[in-house]
Amino acid sequence: MTESNAEGSGPPRLDPALLTLVGVMVLGGMMSYLDATIVNVGISTLGGRFNASLTTIEWVTTGYLLAVALAIPVAGWATVRFGAKRMWLLGLTVFLAGSLLCAVAWNVESLIAFRILQGLGGGMVDPIMMTVVAGAAGPERMGRVMGLISVPITLGPVVGPIIGGLLLENLSWQWMFLVNVPFAVAAIILAIRVLPADPPRSGAPVPLDGLGVALLSPGFAALVYALSQAGGSGFGSTRVLVGLAVGVGLFAAYAVHALRTAKTPLLDLRLFASKGFSASVATMFLLGGGLFSLLFLLPLYYQRVHGHSVLVSGLLLAPLGLGTLIGMPVAGNLADKFGAKQLVPTGALLFAAGSLVFTQSGSGTSQIALTAAQFAAGFGMGLVGAPTMGAVYRTVPGEAVAGATGAVFILNQIGASLGIAVVALLLQGGNSHATPTAHSFGNAFWWAFSAAAVVFFAGLLLPGRPEPAPAAEPVPEPTSQSVADHA
Repeated sequence: MTESNAEGSGPPRLDPALLTLVGVMVLGGMMSYLDATIVNVGISTLGGRFNASLTTIEWVTTGYLLAVALAIPVAGWATVRFGAKRMWLLGLTVFLAGSLLCAVAWNVESLIAFRILQGLGGGMVDPIMMTVVAGAAGPERMGRVMGLISVPITLGPVVGPIIGGLLLENLSWQWMFLVNVPFAVAAIILAIRVLPADPPRSGAPVPLDGLGVALLSPGFAALVYALSQAGGSGFGSTRVLVGLAVGVGLFAAYAVHALRTAKTPLLDLRLFASKGFSASVATMFLLGGGLFSLLFLLPLYYQRVHGHSVLVSGLLLAPLGLGTLIGMPVAGNLADKFGAKQLVPTGALLFAAGSLVFTQSGSGTSQIALTAAQFAAGFGMGLVGAPTMGAVYRTVPGEAVAGATGAVFILNQIGASLGIAVVALLLQGGNSHATPTAHSFGNAFWWAFSAAAVVFFAGLLLPGRPEPAPAAEPVPEPTSQSVADHA
């Protein structure tokens, strides 16, 4: 039974058992986000260590992203079929094994192969984390819990470059992967003790949508690959055009299959019939594009325009992370009282204002102004992320949570890849060999501003304040007459 707060009114409180569960899930979920950005910082170091060209060593990142893309669509089905606890522990174990193997890689080919294994584990961990926490929180506590659980999603990519710079400056390249080991072991041990046991399966097992897997997972991977290559090659290059064509074609074929099949599809597209769900997913798509474009742009901006080192550039991202870290729990608390419809447009305005400062900045712009702009943008993203994730789970029935989680992560990942590709092209001004200037950085920051502007309007379509759960009927005190009548 849901516990009410101390006053007996308002949203139910977050009890210690739920907070413990959230903490354990955040510990596991944070690793994959940190790892992705830590390794991105060390790409040039890895290229030198293995004597590999940039084109080859980029597959350390691209292979990881493609493996995540393959795993995410299947994670929802596997959670329903085998149980959340089993799949969570499997995902963490695969991620741990991949991390250890990456640290002992003997050539670039083995490193890429082990990164793919690591990506398969990471692709399972994050959707399962969201599914488990959404089920434990319930609708009335969803906003506050998403404010906590969304921290690794937005803070991990900000903190990752800082940790990566510190590791590479003081330790060997292997520590980019070994840093995951103690956290993964702790997450596995705590999950065994804290996560509730999977309920016994009743009825016929849920069949895997084999055709859906064959269409959706490769389609997602093809789009991620094409967008990851577009930043350097342009959208007109053959590999990008082929990747986009294959991805869109497979997505279209999956849409036809999902709407016609009599079985449970891997990802139920009928969820998008809900205006609130569609607006929530669109917002997460744009948030992914805006956040990752800033994470790509800001370190380069500080290095190229202000002449800072890699480590200092990473440290200068701290205000963005701090703003997000504060904004997420604040938004989570407010979301259960006011709803996403009020908070997301406010957050989008702050995100847009912060981005606007960078569109007008140059080498002489005060660092105080830039720091304030980053904090505003980060706080704004915090106000957007937590309420939107809460709205996703408020707009779908309980049995559809796993599929809804897959949709959110797929589109968020595509948005992130698209955002990086677009700003990379804007930086180069159509010339892949051009050196970015302060002017081209200003043009690229307009992309983040535009994403924030669209989020503002999408936020107006999100659900408002959640309806309170109906109060239970009071049980009348027995009277002497009722006792006598019963006797």
